[in-house]
Amino acid sequence: MNIPNKLTVLRMALVPVFMIVYMIGAIPYHTAIAAFIFILASLTDWLDGYLARKNNLVTNFGKFMDPLADKLLVTGALLCLMERGEVAYWVVMIIIAREFIVSGLRLVAVTKGIVIAAGQLGKLKTVLQLVAIIAAILSINKTIVDVLIYLCTLMTVISGMDYLIRNRKVFQEE
Repeated sequence: MNIPNKLTVLRMALVPVFMIVYMIGAIPYHTAIAAFIFILASLTDWLDGYLARKNNLVTNFGKFMDPLADKLLVTGALLCLMERGEVAYWVVMIIIAREFIVSGLRLVAVTKGIVIAAGQLGKLKTVLQLVAIIAAILSINKTIVDVLIYLCTLMTVISGMDYLIRNRKVFQEE
């Protein structure tokens, strides 16, 4: 397993650590520690992609597992934020629904021998989600957090539609 793929696996392993630290209020400075863990995990997303492209280490494992690791990180954080009342349930549902739809599209595509890599809108969506989540974890400012959350929700819908439109051939019967 190459270094970018190990970073992807590390990101997945950090998800439950983040969730536990964030949700256990008895841990001193738990919010700051959780934010640090989340930021570290988020940086592995950038670093694994950078290293994979720079060193020509792009693999099918990475193409599938990197987006899955992102989904796990974002979903875990959103569930925690929803539990704490920081993010509305309908926002979480829209974001999770999009992730299921895109994952389903990827699964159908792979049965046809097609690998769908992340697109630019999907990458922008991920960055917006990560920024909004970090702001929410740190309770930066309610208005700013709400704007960021709604913006990333809108980008989630737009990027999901983009994936469906760009890859509509996957759903066509042969």
